[in-house]
Amino acid sequence: MKRREFITLLGSAAALPMAAHGQQLPVLGYLSSSTPTSGINTVYTLPAFRRGLKEAGYIEDQNLTVEYRWAGGQYDRLPALAADLVGRKVAVIFTTSNAAAQAAKAATETTPIVFAIGGDPVSLGLVASMKEPGGNVTGSSFLSTASQAINLQMLHEAVPNASIAGALINPANPNAEPNKREMRDAARTLGLELQIQNARTVGEIDVAFASFVQSHVGALLIDGDPFFSDRVGQIAALTLRHAIPAIYPTRDFVDAGGLMAYGASNTEAYRLAAVYAGRVLKGEKPANLPVQQATRVELILNLNAAKVLGITLPLGLLARADEVIE
Repeated sequence: MKRREFITLLGSAAALPMAAHGQQLPVLGYLSSSTPTSGINTVYTLPAFRRGLKEAGYIEDQNLTVEYRWAGGQYDRLPALAADLVGRKVAVIFTTSNAAAQAAKAATETTPIVFAIGGDPVSLGLVASMKEPGGNVTGSSFLSTASQAINLQMLHEAVPNASIAGALINPANPNAEPNKREMRDAARTLGLELQIQNARTVGEIDVAFASFVQSHVGALLIDGDPFFSDRVGQIAALTLRHAIPAIYPTRDFVDAGGLMAYGASNTEAYRLAAVYAGRVLKGEKPANLPVQQATRVELILNLNAAKVLGITLPLGLLARADEVIE
């Protein structure tokens, strides 16, 4: 090869990365009520989100840019964070909680929004119907409210001698009231007295547990909420310190030492929603994409926690478990 041809070829090759770098990648806005460092995000939901994007043909920082916005459990920050993403003219907003989805919907009627949430998107005002969402919003739901009665039933099965049950709820969650109604109905059916405590700050979690102890709560239900998911270690430690058997909404609490978790797989919901986000990036309209429901549920039991709490989990419950931590 002649020297001049070699230099020309070398120059062309060197220019390729610069040209590729100069291409503007589509931008997806990621709006979360949570924090990026919580266990449920780093271990479960963010990997599921990225798997879904990959299925749809997108890999972060290769052919897609993701702008992350984290509210850190402060729900009042969500409207400003949503408005910021709209102002940056992102191609789609991916939301990860009921409150984040509502904030995004309030911020724009044109930017496509894809959610992965645990509430009923119709009752939350996000879509017109599951089959025909209409407007600029669609996504996937794991409908956590549907499991409240089952959660309380399983908790009663694990701790049959407990006559007073407690429930920890974040009142800032749009799903708080439906969840309370579900819990009260289930408690009434089971003949349990139910003590509900609200907590939206770290200090209020401590106050709630002090009240549970004072009321002699013998079993505890932790409601599904991003704020609680960011404080898995604190909540799991409090239940063990005060010797209160508890059921949690997601397995990360059990990984942290909690007794049991039951609920729909939010990782499946994230993956499904991320696939939808990829389809929207390719030009499909949210109005034409029916809301999907994550149907896989899992029961995780922790025998180490049971031993610490001094209880024996019934064989029937153990037989139904998807995983038993020993």
